[in-house]
Amino acid sequence: MTPEKITDPAPKPPRRSRPVRVAEAIKDWVVEQGLTPGDRLPGEAELIDRFQMSKGTIREAMRILQAQGLVETKTGPGGGSFVGKVSRDRAHALLANYFYFQNITIADIYAVRQALEPAMAASLAGRLTDAQLAELEAIMEHYAAPAKDAREERLQHVASLRFHARLSDFGENALLSFFIGFMAQILTDLTVYKRLYAAPNHDLWKRGRDHQLDLIAALRSGDADSARRIMASHMEMAAALMEDQQAEVLKRFIAE
Repeated sequence: MTPEKITDPAPKPPRRSRPVRVAEAIKDWVVEQGLTPGDRLPGEAELIDRFQMSKGTIREAMRILQAQGLVETKTGPGGGSFVGKVSRDRAHALLANYFYFQNITIADIYAVRQALEPAMAASLAGRLTDAQLAELEAIMEHYAAPAKDAREERLQHVASLRFHARLSDFGENALLSFFIGFMAQILTDLTVYKRLYAAPNHDLWKRGRDHQLDLIAALRSGDADSARRIMASHMEMAAALMEDQQAEVLKRFIAE
C-alpha cells in the first residue's frame, strides 16, 4: 500500500498589527456609511467607543490612514479628521515603489502601452471637445521643431509623453486612464534619471510628430479605426526607439 503523500500546509499570511487591522476597519466603515472625500470623520472619543480600542491604537490607525492619503487632518476652527482623496500622482508614486525592485524593462512597459493605448485612442475618436484637442496641440508646440542637442531631445521626449498622459486623462475608463498615465510617468522618470536619450534624430522626430498630427485629425473626425491604427504604429515605432536608446545607455555605461 502506497503511503499517502504528506504536503506542507500553505504558509499563513503574516499577522497584521492591531493598528493596521483597525485602520482597515475604519476604511470599511467609511465605505459602509457612504462617506466621500471631504466628509468629516467621527472624533477620537467616538472612534474609541465604536471600535473598542485604546486611544493609542486609534491614533496609530489614523496615522496609517493619513500616510495612505485616505484621511486628512485640519486644525483650527472647523478642524478635525476628514475623508481624504488619494491623488493620481500619489497613487502613481505608491505603485512605482512596488515595481522599484521588479526589474521592469522597456519591453515590459511597451508591451503594456501597445495593448492599452490603441484601444484608448479608438475610444476617444469623435468624443473630444475643441478645448481638449487644442490642449493636445498646445503640448505638441513644445516639439514643433527638431531638437538642436541631446538636452532639448530629452525635453521634447518628456513633452511627447505628456501628450499621451493628457490624452489618457480624457478617457472615461478610469483604470485604462490610470495605467496609461502610469506608463508615461515611468518612461519620463527613466528618461530623466537614466539619461535615456541621445543625439537628435530628425527623421524619428518627424515620424513621431506626424503620427500625433494624424492621430489628432482622426480623433477630431471621429475615425476610431484610424485612431487605433495610428496609435498602434506610433507605439511600435516608440518601442523600437526606446530599446535602441536603452542599448546606447548600456554601451555608454560599459565605456565609462
